[in-house]
Amino acid sequence: MIGIFTNETSFFNDIAEEIRLFTDITDIEFIESEKDIEAVSDYDMLLCVVLDENDNEWNVNAHIVDGESYSFKYSRVIGDELVIKRYKKRCMKIAAYRVLRKHFDMNIPWGSLTGIRPTRLVRELLINNSAEETKRIMREDFDVTEEKWHLAEEIVNVQKDIIASTNNNDIDIYIGVPFCKTRCLYCSFASEVRSKKTDMGAYLKALKEDIRLGSELVKKYGYNVRSMYMGGGTPTVLTHSELEDILSYALSVYEGFGKELTVEAGRPDTIDKKKLEILKKLGVNRISINPQSMNMKTLELIGRSHTPEEIKDAYYMAKNIGFDSINMDIIAGLPGENIDDMENTLNEIIEMSPENLTIHTLAIKRSSRLKERLNEYPLPSGKDVDIMLEKGRQTAKKLGMKPYYMYRQKYMRGNFENVGYAKEGKVCIYNIDMMEETTNIMAHGAGAMSKRLFDGEKRIERIPNPKDISTYIEKVQIVSEEKNKLFMV
Repeated sequence: MIGIFTNETSFFNDIAEEIRLFTDITDIEFIESEKDIEAVSDYDMLLCVVLDENDNEWNVNAHIVDGESYSFKYSRVIGDELVIKRYKKRCMKIAAYRVLRKHFDMNIPWGSLTGIRPTRLVRELLINNSAEETKRIMREDFDVTEEKWHLAEEIVNVQKDIIASTNNNDIDIYIGVPFCKTRCLYCSFASEVRSKKTDMGAYLKALKEDIRLGSELVKKYGYNVRSMYMGGGTPTVLTHSELEDILSYALSVYEGFGKELTVEAGRPDTIDKKKLEILKKLGVNRISINPQSMNMKTLELIGRSHTPEEIKDAYYMAKNIGFDSINMDIIAGLPGENIDDMENTLNEIIEMSPENLTIHTLAIKRSSRLKERLNEYPLPSGKDVDIMLEKGRQTAKKLGMKPYYMYRQKYMRGNFENVGYAKEGKVCIYNIDMMEETTNIMAHGAGAMSKRLFDGEKRIERIPNPKDISTYIEKVQIVSEEKNKLFMV
């Protein structure tokens, strides 16, 4: 167990996130009084982070009891309450990170950054700073490595025109099908395995009502559909008639899909020629066929009920039907895999040459079977995962791709990132809009999240759909009323 004392209690969770960059210990406790520290003896580590302020300066003193210390000084910021809180939090996190770096003798590639969107921070910094000053802040204040700075910078540059094309009344449509054929070892999504007992009819009926109500709000308040994305789970776990019915219904009530229509065909064992032909007929112009790995031993271990050959068969079938924008997901750091295994996967990807390649870093989520049985599965080291990611970057470059979106998650091996790469003209608009939070989202389906941007107030408000499927079915109308309040002009 680790204890934290701070005189700025609102930043306790932020300091705890800095600790989690360095250790797998997740049991972190708040110590209410500095006097209590001396009386406590059953902690693995005690971290104190204290902010002192005067008229000109903030001084954050961070120290580990009976260990390292670090002091971080920053000129006092003038602004409203939210601005001051943001900069105070930044100072607290930097001080905590640097004392922990000394204690563990370890550098983290993204430095003190714990948020999931480093590129959004870069874009915000560029509004009021030169490119040179933005780089200095990322490298010297946040301790981001040179390599990760260049990655973020390149992505921001690739995204620039896509983000600039967004209008305030644009909206992306998300349709969620939270069902899969099997559940992967590492999965933490709120999705279910479809079986003979699954009442898919009840879910699809509720989903259509959700879509209808959402389309009415979009039209009522004058929003313009920019893109549509059907995700999961695995949407292609639906039967031919179910898939055609739900997608054609959404296209009908929304009167189109805007610039882009993506469907996650994800699992090759849920794809056949007829389903692909249905998607093509309905105008789908981007799909995902996701191997995760091209090594049979790994697919069996993680619970994927398909072979590497079936991945290839599904890919070439989609190509023959006419899909010219296909994404493939792979994961670095899977249980039992080494650098040679990753190279084998990448060589197979090179042979197929998809238009998009998304390289994820394994995240060990609390609700996954992997987390529950972690001692049973050997995982590659953070150093090996770093090499895997670099080989993935080189593969994407060899295929003529550039990185175009990125996000980070908690509990990732080596504290790295997930990166989407794309060939020229093949970036996914929805992925950029969603990850950078630059566009409103009307989301349908259990666990889906609707968002509205309030640019003038620099804030985002969200309405989540219930994750539990039976609760979602019961509350479609209630959530629609909440969405009405969110999206009304």
